[in-house]
Amino acid sequence: MKKEIKIFSCNSNRPLAEDIARRLGMEVSSSEIKKFRDGEVSVKINESVRSVDVFIIQSTCYPTNDNIMELLLTIDACHRASARKITAVIPYFGYSRQDRKVEPRVPISAKVIANLLQAVKVDRVLTMDLHADQIQGFFDVPVDNLFATPIVIDYIKSLRIDDLMVVSPDSGGVDRARFLAKKMNSAGLAIIDKRRPKANVSEVMNVIGDVENRNCILIDDIVDTAGSISSAAKALKANGARDVFCLATHPVLSGNAAENLKNGGFKEIIFTDTIQLPEEKRLDNMTIISTSALFAEAIKRIYEGTSVSSLFI
Repeated sequence: MKKEIKIFSCNSNRPLAEDIARRLGMEVSSSEIKKFRDGEVSVKINESVRSVDVFIIQSTCYPTNDNIMELLLTIDACHRASARKITAVIPYFGYSRQDRKVEPRVPISAKVIANLLQAVKVDRVLTMDLHADQIQGFFDVPVDNLFATPIVIDYIKSLRIDDLMVVSPDSGGVDRARFLAKKMNSAGLAIIDKRRPKANVSEVMNVIGDVENRNCILIDDIVDTAGSISSAAKALKANGARDVFCLATHPVLSGNAAENLKNGGFKEIIFTDTIQLPEEKRLDNMTIISTSALFAEAIKRIYEGTSVSSLFI
């Protein structure tokens, strides 16, 4: 008997879920997610999932805790309805920046989220550009961590940027920047040396690398308040850079991030659609690259039981 597949979407990024389903020649399956007046989440699956491979698409972005609860309850509903296998497709994995103890008496929040997902019997997790690769080890189930850089390379090449320098906004992102630089016909590589006195506050200290008269792409996984990456752009300009581009996977854009990006003086701001951006946070020089084809291909391979590893390069 041929196994079935169904795609469900929670509320955080319905357009991405619908695009993924369309690429698979399907529609998003029917479910209801509502809130009671006291804020409790209510979930109902409106069709049979017995012996079905279920993929639940939900980015755990703002409102983070509500979106996590939607995902957990949807997984539990499918499990109790006898789904054959449940994969949580989490394009943006919230709490991923809290992956270790940085001071005494604090939690490892990313591990707590992993525990919660496993407690509701998730069978697999599919995500993109985890802030810390070691989060995969927090799970006892398979975790597929896709990379966004390969899907934006064609777009970057189409811009025909000359004298290109790829810049990491901190030492932790050097591997990501090096990968892009290598794919861009061996573009140059530079690093921003900075100190972060507290969360969401950074001080640019130095630019390591000669960026004078170079066009620079600042590449990062997450842009939150955009204060750090905008300060980095200003530092590059102060060191003689020409145009500066911003490239990031997850546009969290909290607080006055849109204003910070506007003040950063970027030639273009390039994000993916792992997080659905409201109109008030979109800028005229902002480009959104779709991740739906990559997620659809990964889902297809997981469903068919074929290799996913070739998608990681």
